[in-house]
Amino acid sequence: MHFKTNLIKGKLVKRYKRFLADVILDDGTEVIAHCPNPGSMMGLAKVGSKVWLEPNNDPKKKLKYGWRLVEYGDRMVCIDTSIANLVIREALEKKEIPELSYQDFKSEVKYSENSRIDFLLSSSGRHIYLEIKSVTLMRKKGIAEFPDSITKRGSKHLKDLSKMVTAGHQSILLFLCMRSDVGSVRIAADLDSIYDTNIKAALKSGVQLICYDTEVTKFGVSLGKPVVVEI
Repeated sequence: MHFKTNLIKGKLVKRYKRFLADVILDDGTEVIAHCPNPGSMMGLAKVGSKVWLEPNNDPKKKLKYGWRLVEYGDRMVCIDTSIANLVIREALEKKEIPELSYQDFKSEVKYSENSRIDFLLSSSGRHIYLEIKSVTLMRKKGIAEFPDSITKRGSKHLKDLSKMVTAGHQSILLFLCMRSDVGSVRIAADLDSIYDTNIKAALKSGVQLICYDTEVTKFGVSLGKPVVVEI
């Protein structure tokens, strides 16, 4: 997945109201950027962090910059949660995920009360319900965690996936780590104990879990290697 325009480097002044960030660009200009991440972004929104913004000329958008990446040590982390689905869409088109067997797929298909599945994969009348979660949190070197804050929506998705298994379909939860410095992934039970309970119940019901990391650069984000999940 390539960014539509060249990213611009800057320094984070502050993130506020969840979806806004003040950034000083390298040329000294201070701008307000859209922060496309509903989570806490723990460890990734420190004042003074080096960040990368994507400019736009869309007259329909009030904010002319979107925050895409933050530098973390010698690596980049993609904080834009919507990009995870773009990366997986590209991987599905190229059939780069060997755990998935399908002939075609659709995105954002309604399948439960007030829910849409990220991807519905089909093959000879068989359906796979694929839900994607963007993972960015890392409190211990090499170990990524999900979620980074309480996610009632995430718990609802787990229950919806379990219902599809009960109905005779295959359900898969895919954790996509939006960084390349990951050795394993685990559930941040101390941040959301309910999600921890629900994911264990979902796995017991037959929901499958797979995980990949990504290669993140200032030019784009692509699917990386499989990652072990410790639950």
